[in-house]
Amino acid sequence: MILAATIFLFFYVMSGPPYLPSKIEKVRKAVEISSVKPGEKVVDLGSGDGRIVIAFAKKGAEAHGYEINPALVLLSRRNIKKSGLEGKAFIHTANFWNQNFSDFDIVVIYGISHIMNRLQKKLQKELKPGARVIACIFPFKKWEPVKKEDGVYLYVI
Repeated sequence: MILAATIFLFFYVMSGPPYLPSKIEKVRKAVEISSVKPGEKVVDLGSGDGRIVIAFAKKGAEAHGYEINPALVLLSRRNIKKSGLEGKAFIHTANFWNQNFSDFDIVVIYGISHIMNRLQKKLQKELKPGARVIACIFPFKKWEPVKKEDGVYLYVI
């Protein structure tokens, strides 16, 4: 049983990029640069410990995160509960490549360079006009950012 659980966790940890928590300054900048309004729907792709989801929920957004690592999903859900944001912030155990983001007003990605072109094509197909995309550290190469501050890029579809 323990061996099976270990193999299961190893698969999920190794099937995505390594978890590196977003620095609080980057989280604040992402929220600020997005101009999020209460009631907007936000999604964080590869949501880690949920800190970006929590930050947007605190601003009144309905915030969702997609995370494939079950240990991080549990940690995120615990952090949401501790923050009193249940019902406003949600973490989904899923691979974001298999999701549709057409209902979201803001997409946040702290991606790595080799996924950005593929992700750009996906978002271009799915997002509604006026949707905002926030990329932290790694920009989209074929989109021109509307705003760029401290390694946080804002794009408007």
